[in-house]
Amino acid sequence: MEPLSTIPGGMRYYFGREARLRRAVEDAVMSVFDGWGYEEIAAPSVDYYVLFERGMGHEEASRSFRFTDTDGRLLALRPDVTSSVARAAATLFASASRPLRFCYAASVFRQRPRSHVEWRRQGRQLGCELIGSGSAGADLEVLAIAAEVLGRLGLRYCVTLNHVGVFNGVAEQLGLDDAGRERMRRLVDSRAAAELESLLAGRASEGSEVPPLAARLVRLSGKREVLEEARAVATGLRACAALEALEKSWAVVETLGLADNFEIDLGDVSGLDYYTGLVFKIYAEGAGARVGSGGRYDELTANFGRREPATGFVLDLDAVVEVVSRGDFELKNGATGATSLVKAADARELLREAKQRRARGERIRLDLSDGPDAN
Repeated sequence: MEPLSTIPGGMRYYFGREARLRRAVEDAVMSVFDGWGYEEIAAPSVDYYVLFERGMGHEEASRSFRFTDTDGRLLALRPDVTSSVARAAATLFASASRPLRFCYAASVFRQRPRSHVEWRRQGRQLGCELIGSGSAGADLEVLAIAAEVLGRLGLRYCVTLNHVGVFNGVAEQLGLDDAGRERMRRLVDSRAAAELESLLAGRASEGSEVPPLAARLVRLSGKREVLEEARAVATGLRACAALEALEKSWAVVETLGLADNFEIDLGDVSGLDYYTGLVFKIYAEGAGARVGSGGRYDELTANFGRREPATGFVLDLDAVVEVVSRGDFELKNGATGATSLVKAADARELLREAKQRRARGERIRLDLSDGPDAN
């Protein structure tokens, strides 16, 4: 039996300055969501395992903490919020007018292998979901919100854009089966150019068409010139349509003056099975990995009875707080928690002085070292 003086691995307490900073960041992000007309939704912390299996796929859902209910049904601690929101849209809000706009701040729990970096099995996600609109405007709304959130947090950031149709179109032209497609996806995502060339050479020797765009995906990242280079060599209808959609999105990004913080990255193809259109990743200076991600996922709600277009994004609170803690976010957002000590000769005067300072909005702490005994 584990001693009660320890907590399970991958879990932790947050206290004092760190806890205040996390709350301040969360409040700042949620206020931006609210400003765009998104309504907060709080999903159950425990739900049926099958919900997440349908929403995330078997591999991702299997990392959840699972246990059996008294009726024998398999439950899970929530490993993901988007699945819960999608289910709510298709059931509780089935008759509500579209589009639906939801936002949330919620803890998630996932089984993770130990690593050399800080090991966490509990995280907290801040996200928004726009459900019921398949327009390009919906994608751009979510991008604009992400940009405002990141600016509000004072982050130096980069958002990388891609479209799943580019890679999927190339894989389709190559005639890859599921295993071959996954192998190629991993090679592109890890920028393994030599191994990718070997795979493509093997396909060519088997008589398969090898589109010129396939070998270039690992190095196509940058600004508008990336789209121009890709369109010059793209041949498949699916990839060409995806590049056209991506170019339209990029044009709006330029018009809004956001191009300095956005890039195109056709080699960022992680997690493509979940998404159906525009995808993006969020990186912040000072973070060791991405701090958020999002995109269009038009097939998810169909798992719960009603298919409809949807898009959104999520931020990892732990990753964001790690970055903002090094800056002046606390000073600008009143999260410093500067404390003044209140002293007085007797309890009555002590409390009178405390009430006056609290009325002025001060953060105080009573000096009880010489106070009267309560007994």
